[in-house]
Amino acid sequence: MSGRPGAIRRAGEHALLVETGALEVSHRLDALLRARRLPGVAEIVPGPETVLVSVPGADPSRLLPELSRLLGTASAGQAGRDLPDARAVTVPVIYDGADLEEVAALTGLSPAEVVERHTGREFVVGWLGFAPGFAYLTGLDPVLHVPRLTTPRTSVPAGSVAVAGPYSAVYPSASPGGWRLLGRSAVTVWDVDAEPPALLTPGTRVRFEAVAAP
Repeated sequence: MSGRPGAIRRAGEHALLVETGALEVSHRLDALLRARRLPGVAEIVPGPETVLVSVPGADPSRLLPELSRLLGTASAGQAGRDLPDARAVTVPVIYDGADLEEVAALTGLSPAEVVERHTGREFVVGWLGFAPGFAYLTGLDPVLHVPRLTTPRTSVPAGSVAVAGPYSAVYPSASPGGWRLLGRSAVTVWDVDAEPPALLTPGTRVRFEAVAAP
């Protein structure tokens, strides 16, 4: 359960949890913190209504004044003109997923119309969770809001493009999963040797593009 928006509280010995109250504020605060590069900050983890700031081996309370100031800026919608524009990524997809026909049946659309609606919207990475590099993409067409599978699959291949509820996602690695599979992409969204390892970071704008199978 979220706390009071604007509150900043301890999270363990070496972290602070900032209650932003809204995803847009989390994204603006995340961008501000990454641009400012505050000394000692090792990890910034934005969530739907929070941002976790970790300072390993140090007293995080020293960050309170600057965090409060930046939160005020982010809450006012003034993320700063000096910040870079959000990245944009296009993900090519072969729409031959195991659940495409069922999603079409659930929504009253044809499979081609499901693809058209999925490729016709711009998504925004809300936050990462479930598995390393697993980005929850917000902005899914409401018509495509379908429930998860009743029985999750024991293994979903890496690169699978899926929907569940109000979100879409690209599975970064093979893992169990209950999201409905629309297709697959050859794009690598999680690479431990890259910097950052996640291709789809919070705030990134994402579009899906239908491509033919090779």
